[in-house]
Amino acid sequence: MFYSYNITVTAATSEEGAELTTLYLSAGVIHQIDILFPVNANREVYVKLLDAGFQIMPSNPEEAIRANNTVISTREFFDIPAGGSILTVKAWNVHATDDFMISVNVGVLPRRILQPFSFKELLAAALGMEEPAGE
Repeated sequence: MFYSYNITVTAATSEEGAELTTLYLSAGVIHQIDILFPVNANREVYVKLLDAGFQIMPSNPEEAIRANNTVISTREFFDIPAGGSILTVKAWNVHATDDFMISVNVGVLPRRILQPFSFKELLAAALGMEEPAGE
């Protein structure tokens, strides 16, 4: 599944007054995140992606992603359990007068598609062992 959220970030906001946008996702594994920054954003729009207050993007919690006319794309393997499928985009815009729209795209797939074999299955195959019936 692929989710896309278009978020308008109001001008003249600070991190303390950042806008929070909730992303509702299906359970599974996030395998890709894209953040599209518009033309003329001039690196004045800041974005963080959070899971229950824990920052997952960027990895360093004291920083935020910012860009101009760019797509920031990252490959991930972040588990979203059933019932915990809500992420938050924290965004602010220090530009004095212009609002900017960013797009946040999130790819989520079932673990079995991204990781079709367990470690036990791979080890058994590498050692030429057959798995016991019923496992």
